[in-house]
Amino acid sequence: MEAAGYGPDDPLVVGVQPPTGPPAFLAHGRDAAGEPLGPGSVVYVASLAKQVVAACVALLVRQGRLELTASVTDRVPELPAWARPVRVEHLLVHTGGLPEVCAWEDLQRAGLDRTTDGVLRALGERDGPDARPGAEHRYSNAGYVCLGLVVARAAGRPFAEVAHELVLGPLGLDGSRFWSGPDPAPPGSARLRPEHPAPLSLGDGGLWSSAVDLLRWGSAMHRDVLGVADLVQAPGHLDDGTALDYAGGVGVRDRAGRRLYRHGGRWGGLCAHLLRLADDGSGFVLLALDDDDARADALAEGLLDELVP
Repeated sequence: MEAAGYGPDDPLVVGVQPPTGPPAFLAHGRDAAGEPLGPGSVVYVASLAKQVVAACVALLVRQGRLELTASVTDRVPELPAWARPVRVEHLLVHTGGLPEVCAWEDLQRAGLDRTTDGVLRALGERDGPDARPGAEHRYSNAGYVCLGLVVARAAGRPFAEVAHELVLGPLGLDGSRFWSGPDPAPPGSARLRPEHPAPLSLGDGGLWSSAVDLLRWGSAMHRDVLGVADLVQAPGHLDDGTALDYAGGVGVRDRAGRRLYRHGGRWGGLCAHLLRLADDGSGFVLLALDDDDARADALAEGLLDELVP
């Protein structure tokens, strides 16, 4: 940790899962409310939520309640007519071409907020997509907000309930939950800095979790406990067949002949990393509650170097 510039008072939680045996954790520092951080501290994990959203989609597909080739407007008719060609499978791998309307500052200027409704209204004010659906890979928070709505409406219940019933509950992720307010954070969670309240939109983020639960999630995906690893972890492609290095809410990379799944999450005062090796399930989680993304990135790369020299 010191090599990356972290000291004993910096707010940081790291968990490492070896190929066999229990994980090991290191935690120090305090949250914005002065509470000490630990492996079970529940924090906002930003885009790490996308993996859980993708698992919900895959489970509904397995149950015959949702089709990957369906238009997103079948479930979200509030979207403009130009969104009709956007399919569920496009949104999973960020090829939907939706305008990126989730920037906090842009929403505020438009008199909107970072809620699911605010993002949906912002999309409704756009004249068209930023790219032809299926033609380009463009990371899209707005796309995953729409996926959250697709999941909720396919299941007929609020997204947070669906995610708990399908994923969080069955996997025993008892400290994890999706939160859409009205309070800025769920009870008992680690506090972010007041100038950086977490968004209340669901799908692009919205998940509050802990290092303990995130490693459990990775282990469950490695063992395919939910039975959807083939759908969630298969790299996507453009409509012309061009392969992508992105699957359902997770990046797919190869290093020294070994496949790994990784994703980050960022918000003001928060930087998160979650990584897992496909062959033996080893990996790590990193949750840093500060604005020094470069330092967190350096630590993540150092941990990866130790896993795959």
